[in-house]
Amino acid sequence: MDYEVRNNQARHRYELVVDRRVVAIADYQIDGTTVIVPHVTTEPEKRGQGMAAKLLRGMLDDLRGNNQTIQPLCPFAAAYIRDHPEDTDLLAS
Repeated sequence: MDYEVRNNQARHRYELVVDRRVVAIADYQIDGTTVIVPHVTTEPEKRGQGMAAKLLRGMLDDLRGNNQTIQPLCPFAAAYIRDHPEDTDLLAS
């Protein structure tokens, strides 16, 4: 499966695109260098297929590359980071 994670800055969200269709999103707000993520959602027909995990992986890689941190308000995003201790350095203090 080919997919792309992109930062749609105009809509303040990261998007997971599969076959030219957005299937998962992570809304965000910016506070300095911290990206606050209140919500991550996946299209109903794509749930349970790891789409949100692919989205978070791409998002965290992008944040790392831009020297940003994350404040995950969304329970899924918080759990994803807990399950990936290599990314805990990205947590805003």
